[in-house]
Amino acid sequence: MTAELAKDGGDIKALWTRLKDTDLQITEWRGTSAFAFAPTGPGTADYIQIALGREVEWRAGPIVNPDYRPWGEEELLDPSWPRQSLPETDRLAGPVYRLLDRAGGAFVHIRSFLDRCSRVERDKREAQRPEMERRVIREVGPQGTRETPFLEAVPDWFNYVPREVRFLQDWEESTARPQSVFEHSALDVRDYTHKGEREVGFIPRPLKHPKERLLMASDASVHLLMDRIEAVDSEVGLSFGRFFLMTHGHWVDPDIGLAIAQGLKAQRVRLPDPDARVLLRWADRSYGF
Repeated sequence: MTAELAKDGGDIKALWTRLKDTDLQITEWRGTSAFAFAPTGPGTADYIQIALGREVEWRAGPIVNPDYRPWGEEELLDPSWPRQSLPETDRLAGPVYRLLDRAGGAFVHIRSFLDRCSRVERDKREAQRPEMERRVIREVGPQGTRETPFLEAVPDWFNYVPREVRFLQDWEESTARPQSVFEHSALDVRDYTHKGEREVGFIPRPLKHPKERLLMASDASVHLLMDRIEAVDSEVGLSFGRFFLMTHGHWVDPDIGLAIAQGLKAQRVRLPDPDARVLLRWADRSYGF
């Protein structure tokens, strides 16, 4: 379009007049993400994920808006008239699958990626060791000021387990294990350096989810919550599936998990032993994405 404008000596009106009666069209590639998976072993994390773009080329609209003359180059070069919703007859090509140029890589072996998450987190914390060894927690009370070394108050600070590792570990140790993670979630992987700081991790993207979000209600009993979460499991086709939707945070309110954990401790409700252990461990030190 810039070259066409140059032919008319930069005269936008002349260019619009010349093009508005032509059959020239704007085309766009539109698409979504798609994922392919391949198991590499018997473990929950033993698989490869490949991130792809699934793109289709569409005829989006005329090269210029025949009903409105643009008054500046911005209107001409950044058109607003192409349609968002396109009929199937305007499909030109595709779908075409391309490897995505992602910060975390399009091709990821999940177990190796978890090892990378653990290593990066461990290195970050080791780099902070001198500072942590000097840090104190200062409490002021009626008896005066009390100082406690930070590492004495938090002795496992250097043994922190990244949430990504816990997610796969919880899957492995729960009744969800017979089904593969990749049957139910894609992992939106990231691995990049920002301002000298390495950022590595993923966000699970559920492939199956309930029709409606399950939110905490102040008047809901723990028994009613149990009925609702079991319905979620049935809807998504995964035993203990509500837990992994809960860690994602959108489809199942984490407060529901905390309420059921309290019900377990009070022996008001029961879960299969593996699921109870996972939920209580999460309630003691929760994580989310």
